[in-house]
Amino acid sequence: MSSSLEDAKISSENLANNLAGVKASIGAAEKEALRKKGAVNLVAVSKTHGPETIEDAIQAGQKIFGENRVQEAEAKWPDLKERNSDIRLHLIGPLQRNKAALAVSLFDVIETIDRLKLATALTRHMEEIGRRPNCFIQVNTGEESQKAGILPRETDAFIAKCRTDLNLPIVGLMCIPPVDEEPSLHFALLREIAERNELPELSMGMSADFETAIQFGATYVRVGTAIFGPRSDYWQSKVA
Repeated sequence: MSSSLEDAKISSENLANNLAGVKASIGAAEKEALRKKGAVNLVAVSKTHGPETIEDAIQAGQKIFGENRVQEAEAKWPDLKERNSDIRLHLIGPLQRNKAALAVSLFDVIETIDRLKLATALTRHMEEIGRRPNCFIQVNTGEESQKAGILPRETDAFIAKCRTDLNLPIVGLMCIPPVDEEPSLHFALLREIAERNELPELSMGMSADFETAIQFGATYVRVGTAIFGPRSDYWQSKVA
């Protein structure tokens, strides 16, 4: 085993403590927002961390994980999911069309649908493979040129296209607010779009702002470093 992986791997005890702390914070935020206990799901973002670390998180009770890269997930998750059949894996990073078939096979939820050509490819592969992961549409709430996502003014029409013409299983919306803006404004916008389109799920909020996201209706929050510690270079180099 690479020494870099050994150096980066958090101890199972520290990981379990971190996980418990994040879940306690989610519970407190649910209570403060007058939401039902358990209304918010934690997606543990395991990108760059190896199977041993992920196994520790599973043993500590975590069931939902998020990965940014299809290629990295392919290297880590088939064996993990075979041994842990109740795990659900979310794709939370950009998806290229040439990886769409693999994403349909690997992931239980695809959170980053952001263009019509990708949505069309996913529809085709779902039909071919016979598997229909739930899907979220990524909304570029900050209208940032360097960031993926449907622009807010185009989202209603895109949702309708995905549902009616493509028959995709769209269940919710996802966003990543600009780092230099108040996140609550973006969470409120995403909630508004979801409500008028009768979408029940909202994936929004990360380590720095998930408690705010819960106030605005998040049903999934994505947390990585607060659980797993610093990212490891091992898996990035392994799948490069």
